[in-house]
Order: sequence, then C-alpha cells, then structure tokens
Amino acid sequence: MKIYTRTGDTGTSSLYTGDRMEKDDPTFEALGNIDECSAMIGSAIAAMPDTVELDEIREQLAIIQHTLFDVGAAVATPESTARETAKAKTRFSHDGTTALEQWIDAMDTELPTLKTFILPGGHLAGALLHMARGTCRRSERTVVPIVREGNTSEQVMIYLNRLSDYLFVASRYVNHLLESHEMPWQPHLQA
Repeated sequence: MKIYTRTGDTGTSSLYTGDRMEKDDPTFEALGNIDECSAMIGSAIAAMPDTVELDEIREQLAIIQHTLFDVGAAVATPESTARETAKAKTRFSHDGTTALEQWIDAMDTELPTLKTFILPGGHLAGALLHMARGTCRRSERTVVPIVREGNTSEQVMIYLNRLSDYLFVASRYVNHLLESHEMPWQPHLQA
C-alpha cells in the first residue's frame, strides 16, 4: 500500500465515512491536534531513560496513544452523516477516562503537594509531557464545536479534558522519579 494517494492534492481529504471535506474544516483541525498530541507523547516516551521506575508510565502512555487513535476515529465519523455500522466501529466509551483518573490518583499520592503554579520544564521527558498537555488542551478546544454540533460523542471531549490533567501529573511524576527540579512560578519576576 502506498502512503500517498494524491487525492488530497486539491485541498480536500476524506473522513472515515468516505465523505470528502476541505482540509481546513474544523474536523481536520481537531484530528491534526489529536495526532500532534500523540506524537508529543511518543517523543516523551523516546526521551525517557530506560529505567524500571518508568516502565509503568511508559505503558500508560502507550495505551493513551492507542486511545488517541480511537478518539480520532470517533471525530472522523460524524454522527450526523455516518451509517450505524461506521458509528458502531468508532464509538468512544468512557473507560479510558476512568483509567486516566485512576492513574492520576496513583501518581498524585507520590508527589509533593503543589503550593504554587510550576513552570513547564525539568527533564526533557517531563518537558515534552508538558508540551503534550498544551497540545491536548488545543485538541479539546477544537473538539468542543464538533461535540456541540452533535458530530461526535461528548465522551471524546471529557477524555481529552482528563488527559490534559493526566499529562500534567505525569510530567510532574516523571520529573519526580528522575529527581529533576520543578521550577515554581514567581509572580511579577523581572530581570
């Protein structure tokens, strides 16, 4: 199978349903953001030292990358036009959100309590998870109108909202395990 099809050379692309849309349609904006979030997560995994302490979080992040493909499939299958068979194949459940909450709670018990905002940074892997969090927030913002129009499940929006929380805690957790300092925000700091 060739990676290029030339079908998008005119500025359109197709959804899972086969419907062709302009590439600047909000649906493709959301899909691109979701894909970028997954790529950032993959970059964070690649930046992690190969230590046993990080095995569990690496596994969680890989599951999240798979789930983001499910999120993309749900977004690429407009509920207003898709056949029931397509909707059944791409329906998104809340199970992933529940797992995120459990993982957040488990990591949070091992972290020092936050007393102020922190600046994104620390170890490269932690910093990349902060970047993934920002991309996830953008993904969520671009999914909101699609949910509002009734073209994807609100579970997608809820998952992305919780995922950004997870990525924040995961970045702190990775930095904690790797003994990388968190920089607290200093209001009104001047040079």
